[in-house]
Parts: sequence; structure tokens; C-alpha cells
Amino acid sequence: MIVFDLCCAAGDHRFEAWFASSESFSDQQARGLINCPVCGDDDVKKAVMAPRVGAKSNRQGAEQPPIKPAGSPEPSPDLVRKLFADIAAKQAEMLPQSRWVGRDFADAARAMHEGRAAEDLIHGQASPEEAQSLHDDGIAAMPLLVPIVPPEAAN
Repeated sequence: MIVFDLCCAAGDHRFEAWFASSESFSDQQARGLINCPVCGDDDVKKAVMAPRVGAKSNRQGAEQPPIKPAGSPEPSPDLVRKLFADIAAKQAEMLPQSRWVGRDFADAARAMHEGRAAEDLIHGQASPEEAQSLHDDGIAAMPLLVPIVPPEAAN
């Protein structure tokens, strides 16, 4: 597992994504499978990022202060609520463009990845084991940030 800080060319939006390997990132980037979650741009590149260095062995149990830029204020509760509302609104805007596949999500994603089905935007449900298996096989999938009610359970 490797995490990369990424940015898009269209809006210079920064975000992070996890990949099985550097080669997996390169493959997905070449196939246009990585999109900016803010604007949808698929011209995504690795952003400059600081390396993650583990603590010294003699400091393993020591309390580590949180890492944040010097002088950066804590976000207000109102700002946090607004950001979550914005995320929920963007997700609600994007979901109608995607097809609900329910519990068949892992099978549908694997079929598209293997070329047995046409590529499509889908959303559905997967167990943690199914999600891990998709990830292990280099199949791009991510959880929705805001939980949704499955269509068959909605009133």
C-alpha cells in the first residue's frame, strides 16, 4: 500500500489516494481512471509530498504531538459542518450519474476491470473483504464519503 498526494491540472486541487504500488498508480493514470474528486479532471499528477518517517525505536511509546502547519488555526465547528454539507451535496449531485448495482458491486467492478463488461460509473455495496480483494487486484474503488440509503430500502 502506498499513498500519494495528487493534484489536478484544471483547478490545482490537492487530494490523496491509495494505490497497491507505484506501478498501479502509473497504470491507472495512463488509462485515465484517476479523476479529481472536486472537478472531475483526469489530468492528475503526483504532488510534492513530505515523506512519512517512522519514530525512532526508543520513542515508540512516546506521545507524539499532532502534525499541523505552524500558526494554522483549528477549523470552527461551522466550517466543519459547511465542508461536510458541501461533500454531501457534491456526492448527491454525482450519484444520479452512476448506476446502483447493490450487493453486486465487487462482481460488476471486477467484470469491468477484466473487460467482460463495458466500463460504467457504478455504486453499490461491498463487504470489507470484497473491497480489500478489489484493492489487492488493483481495481479502483473507493467508499462513498457520506452513507446513502440503498434504493430498495428508501420510502
